[in-house]
Amino acid sequence: MTDLTASPRTDPLSLYRYRDGLYAVDLITAALQMDFFTWLASHPSSLQQICAHHGFSPRPVDVMMTLFATHGWVMQKDGVFHLSATGQEHLHSKSEWFLGPYYASLHDRPIARDYLEVLRTGKPAGWSGDKAAFDWHKAMEQEDFARSFTAAMDCRGRYLAQALAKSLDLKGRKKLLDIGAGSGIYACCIAAQHPHLQATVFDQAPVDRIAVKLIVERGCADRVRVTTGNMFEGLPLDCDVHLYSNVLHDWDVKEVRELLAISHASLPPGGLLIIHDAFIHADKTGPQHVAEYSCLLMHSTQGKCYSTGEYAELLVEAGFTPGDYQDTVVGRGFMVAVKN
Repeated sequence: MTDLTASPRTDPLSLYRYRDGLYAVDLITAALQMDFFTWLASHPSSLQQICAHHGFSPRPVDVMMTLFATHGWVMQKDGVFHLSATGQEHLHSKSEWFLGPYYASLHDRPIARDYLEVLRTGKPAGWSGDKAAFDWHKAMEQEDFARSFTAAMDCRGRYLAQALAKSLDLKGRKKLLDIGAGSGIYACCIAAQHPHLQATVFDQAPVDRIAVKLIVERGCADRVRVTTGNMFEGLPLDCDVHLYSNVLHDWDVKEVRELLAISHASLPPGGLLIIHDAFIHADKTGPQHVAEYSCLLMHSTQGKCYSTGEYAELLVEAGFTPGDYQDTVVGRGFMVAVKN
């Protein structure tokens, strides 16, 4: 039986950062290929104006501008983006210090090419830049991909989940629903840390079958069970805690709004909602590593990393009272909210 309350002896932060930030350089490359920074210098613009001029979609542009703001290459004042002094000197094509040619050899990287299309359409590209592949959401319906991706999220989740479990106050709570749960690692770690709690792992086929096997192997089957379903079609009604761990970031605002409404309808009064994720600051000036991770999500899913302010607004709109954000490990953290 695995000890799901144990932490590693060493800090894996750098290993997470390499993988999380992998696609950021390609988004920078795509912007330089368009000579975007030179245009912005002459046309300070709001996000909406950038979209209108270039024919871009709001979600990828928000991710792009957040990335640039966290690096200090652009500044935002009263909703209008301006090129910063660093941007003027090193990203403007008329500057003697322009670094565009340094990135020119990266223009043909598949992910950099993908971004030009994602910016225009707002739709995710093929997984890992494979044009023949399904986007992530469709790929998860395929047995081989679902098994591989679930294994990846499971090994990541072992560290993240026990850190989350140790940070949560779940006194007086009875049953947790882990929504879009994948392997069930979060439900298992939380159950291990909070012995009074029962848990249900909720996911679609074929992920549900993978979860059942792993939960049994971890010795958690007596307190963690699996229920199969589509989270957009309704949730079980017997849980007083809902967990969305690294789930909402896969979806655009419309779908996030829909999922929060479904949770509100399914939870009892006073029910607790937990969002565990990588969060952007409310003013969207950081953290830099989360802005870089958001590039990967924007490329391959329908989502992005949301800011604490965006989540708070969506939670209030759905009928919850949101709490403050709390850090855990490797740039992740959580927000809790209570059903009014």
